[in-house]
Amino acid sequence: MRPLPIDQGTVLIIGAAQGMGRELARLLARRVRTLVLVDRQAQALEPLRDELLLNYPTLGVLVESCDVCEPQQVDTLLSSLDAQFVRVDVLVNNAAEGAPGLYAQEDWARVEAMLRANVWVPALLTHRLLGPMLERGRGGILNIGSGAAQLILPGSATFAASQRFLDGFTEALRLEVEGRGVTVTRVAPGPLWLEGAEDDAATAPFFPLSLERCAREALAGFERGEALVYPGLGHRWVMRLMPLLPRSLKRSLGRMALRGLQREQLRLPRQAPPMLQLPGEPSPM
Repeated sequence: MRPLPIDQGTVLIIGAAQGMGRELARLLARRVRTLVLVDRQAQALEPLRDELLLNYPTLGVLVESCDVCEPQQVDTLLSSLDAQFVRVDVLVNNAAEGAPGLYAQEDWARVEAMLRANVWVPALLTHRLLGPMLERGRGGILNIGSGAAQLILPGSATFAASQRFLDGFTEALRLEVEGRGVTVTRVAPGPLWLEGAEDDAATAPFFPLSLERCAREALAGFERGEALVYPGLGHRWVMRLMPLLPRSLKRSLGRMALRGLQREQLRLPRQAPPMLQLPGEPSPM
């Protein structure tokens, strides 16, 4: 396989204002020629752009406002890049959204928005950008997903199902482009600590992992051409064991999780811990 077009290439990052998108931008800034940072609100990207240009004055940074869940805005974004003669070498699909809740109680607009962000967006952007990569014989698709694809998760039915789509989509796509100079990788983290998280044992992830380390492991796996990256040693071993468990045991674990969710719902409403990021859920674009 040819080297990935990261060094001195152009990387397009969806959902770059916070979370994994921002951390990947910081890591890539020292190596690429141009970063295209995309978020719903361009002003949310300005602090990151200023930080990157301060540290890497020769870096090209394009800030683009785009709600990638809207097809017309995607067309406008890609047309703008074409007009600026920007050729995307690597696409980072980092648009995932997720929130816990029993499916029958979910607002349909929220369910539809989650499906658009987690299924429709990576499918559309990959379809638009993969062809030119194949024509050039070099490129990469980095899909940021979640370990939830391996689990039976009551209270996260839509999110888990959307992650299974991303799993199957990435695996099939890899075979379609095999030997053609394009690498396709899925990253499936567990819960992550955000910046400034308090040391609270009640809300801490079982295998704590910082966003910065998660981004480093994601990028390293992508450069090695791996199909699937599970960041964090503990999380990686658990995820590798999950396919070996009988489905009946997975259902039992799911029932335990459901009882915990139901007990939580009986309590007085309270705000979710702000610094705990759900599995594979970057901040909204």
